[in-house]
Order: sequence, then C-alpha cells, then structure tokens
Amino acid sequence: MNHHILVPLGLVLLTGGLVPWLVARSRWAQQAPRLALTVWAACGAVFAGATALIPAQLVLSAGSSHRLADMFFTLEPPTLAQVMNLDGRERFAFSLSLLVLALPAGAFARRLAGARRARLRHAGVLRLVGRYDPALHATVLDDERPAVYCLPGRTRRVVVSSGALRALTPAQLAAALAHERAHIAGRHHLLVAAAEAFAAVFARLPLARYGGPAVPLLLEMAADDRALRRCTRDALATALYALASGRAPRSAFAAGGPSAAVRMRRILTPHSAGHPVLLGLLTIASAALAMAPLIVACCSFP
Repeated sequence: MNHHILVPLGLVLLTGGLVPWLVARSRWAQQAPRLALTVWAACGAVFAGATALIPAQLVLSAGSSHRLADMFFTLEPPTLAQVMNLDGRERFAFSLSLLVLALPAGAFARRLAGARRARLRHAGVLRLVGRYDPALHATVLDDERPAVYCLPGRTRRVVVSSGALRALTPAQLAAALAHERAHIAGRHHLLVAAAEAFAAVFARLPLARYGGPAVPLLLEMAADDRALRRCTRDALATALYALASGRAPRSAFAAGGPSAAVRMRRILTPHSAGHPVLLGLLTIASAALAMAPLIVACCSFP
C-alpha cells in the first residue's frame, strides 16, 4: 500500500472528527464566532480535499502520488497540459478524486439553487404586498407580529414588519437593521449552504453533526458583533427580546428567532474565559501538531 495515504487519512480524522469535537465543546467559539467559523470552513475544505485524495492514493504508486497531491493542494488549479501529461493510472486516480469532490460540491450547488429559488419567490411576494421605506432602506410588510429579517444574495433586501415598527424604539430598530445588513454584507448564506451540504453528504461525521447546528448560530453571533459597532449592547439585546417570537421565511436570516435567548445572554454577559482568540489558536495548533508524526513518517520513507 502507498504509505502516502497516511497524511490524507490523518487529515480526514483530524478535520472530520477531532477538531469539530473540540470546537463544539469549547467556550471560546461563541466568544470569537468569526474565528470559529473560519475553523469550520477550513475543516470542511481540508476534509473534502483529503477525502478526495484517499481513493486516488490507493491506486497510485508512491512515486507518482506527490504529483496528484500537489495538483489538489496548490493554490492554482491544474492546467489542461498538466492533466494531459498524466499517465493512464494517474488519470484514473485524478478522475476518482474529482468524483469524490463532486458529491459535496453538487450538494452545495443544489442547496444554493434551492435557497435562491425560495428567496426569489418571497421577493416576488414582497413586491406585491410590501412597500419600500427610503428612510429605513428596508421593505415594510403589514403584519402584526414583530419581525425583522433579510433576504441575502442577489435578492438582497431587509424586511421589517409593521408590528416591529410599533414594538421597537428607534435605537432598537437601528440595532436590528444593522444586524440584518451584517448578514448581507458577510454573505452568510454561502456558509449556511455549505454546512447544510456537508450535513447531507456526511451526515454521520462529527463535522456534519456538530457543524450543522453550530454554523447558523455562530453566524448570528458574528452579525451581532458587527451590529454592536453601530449600537449599544442594551439596544441590541432588548431588540432581540422584542423580536424573539418573530419568524422569517426559509432561506432568510431573522434578527429574532429561537437563538435570541442564547445571544441575549452572550451580549449582556461579560466574557469570562480569558482570551478567546488565543484559546482558539491554541486549539488549532494542538490539533495541527497531531499531524506531525504522520508527515514525518511519510517523509522518512522513499
């Protein structure tokens, strides 16, 4: 067996199991949501690349396996000339890797397309029943239930119900609008689609089990942090309280919703876990060091 399979196999175990388990149980993740989101995204990308390499390494010799790994992990995609220069076994291995990568990529594309269709349908309804308020730069919808949500992507718009206009003070409304615009600016719908795609393809893995529910919550917290640059903690927390019972259509981000209570407690409670970014970086470094023995072993043998 080609001993170079140890490195992608170790990466699969690391990014598919160990790191997600550590991040899901850490306290720093909710204190530094953007760092935690970066870790989840990196785990997904590395896991997909390493998984694609494993079947290829099974059919390649040790001498030619480096070329395929370089083509997958380089920052530049392989050129047509590089692909044509591969021999028959290397082309077969390359095809196997592309086939494995096509599974999560296809699921991601389907999630994006489905969410985009849902947003387009809802945007069409809003054009009929909603009215644009130039002062708020948002669409006002006549509904007694207090709700503030956004449609990201090409249909980007922020929607405010008439019930929210009556329930919120100007400061609270500004905080809720800043939260929703943070979702749009951060293109958070892409990470949600990626998490849902991984949960569909790799349902039994800790990466999917923990990342599926963790990523949307962390995105809400990241949007809260960005909104706090423009508003006070009290204004945002009380806005979340007023909007907690509000609902949003599928494929939209709502300022309230089921996660409002957790986010309110996070906003109003001072951090008590030391330096969250430092703790997160230490967790990542510790996990990366676990790969060192495998890399040394593979480089020690011809």
